[in-house]
Amino acid sequence: MGLSVGIIGLPNVGKTTLLNALAMTSAEVSNYPFCTKDRNIGVAEVPDERLTKLREVLKPQSTAPATVTFVDIAGLVRGASRGEGLGNKFLAHIREADALAHVVRCFQDPNVSHVDGAVDPVRDVEVVEAELILADLEVAERAIARREKTVRSGDREAKAELELLGRVRDALGRGVPVRSLEVSSEETRVLKGFSFLTAKPMFYIANTGEDEPSGGELLERLREAVKGEVLPISAKVEGEIMELEDPEERKAFLEDLGLEEPGVNRLVRASYRLLGLITFYTTVHDKLRAWPIPRGTSAQEAAGEIHSDMEQGFIRAEVVSWEYLIRTGSWAELHRLGAVRSEGRDYEVQDGEVIVFHFRA
Repeated sequence: MGLSVGIIGLPNVGKTTLLNALAMTSAEVSNYPFCTKDRNIGVAEVPDERLTKLREVLKPQSTAPATVTFVDIAGLVRGASRGEGLGNKFLAHIREADALAHVVRCFQDPNVSHVDGAVDPVRDVEVVEAELILADLEVAERAIARREKTVRSGDREAKAELELLGRVRDALGRGVPVRSLEVSSEETRVLKGFSFLTAKPMFYIANTGEDEPSGGELLERLREAVKGEVLPISAKVEGEIMELEDPEERKAFLEDLGLEEPGVNRLVRASYRLLGLITFYTTVHDKLRAWPIPRGTSAQEAAGEIHSDMEQGFIRAEVVSWEYLIRTGSWAELHRLGAVRSEGRDYEVQDGEVIVFHFRA
């Protein structure tokens, strides 16, 4: 599956600077609102020590890590749902995202302008999330109008959807995001088809200052105000880290800052946690590859992440833990020891397993 995260926030809060650090891109960054006039897309590798160890032992010709695609859109401003600014124009670009990362400015700097004049992370969050709710409300109202016409023709499925959409509209009208509604698994499936922005899981990135990476009082105010994970990351510092090509220089720079790893690594892992993802590995044709899947995925469904033909023709899966493969060094030795398990289509794949799929072509 292709994991994607939409990066949202007010203009000039550091979204594009963060994207450049995440994915080693070079999108334009300037000190004025709406510098981003179209979406920027970057792909970041998922940090994975297990994959590194597997590569060292197996020595494949190529290695492909799991990746996360980040989509950065123009900043949202108050009134975006009524046509103010540029952000609302590009919301469609993140409707297919799996999750949202809300970047919030948590630093003072007179040289970096703020669209509302002064830095206030709590107010900024309220502005952006209100615009997301208003954008979803518009989607819900259009969908209701379409379903009402279908219901008059006697369509029972449309009637159920109409009732669900009515609940969604009422909640949004009260300022309640779709993700906060209590819905059944079937209703969740139905709602997914509408790509409501406020239905997506979301975490917050507190863009802290270079001089105060801990965020200080602004970060504490943000944490008290929001429900969800808050990651303090200095986008400017992350950009400086990624500019260092020498691994030793990068390591020394991190040590000087008192950091064990770049903040972007924590951000990617936060995306994984938020979506309940795990990783399995394949070693086919001398290529080692990591695959992200939701926790609870069956072996047959996991095969489908590689190719639909493998899911349809699934026979069985040969499974072993990544630790056991590293200790023995090869599949041949694992088979000799009788350590490879054979699992059926309903087997629930576990995090860190290495799998060989057998299927009818």
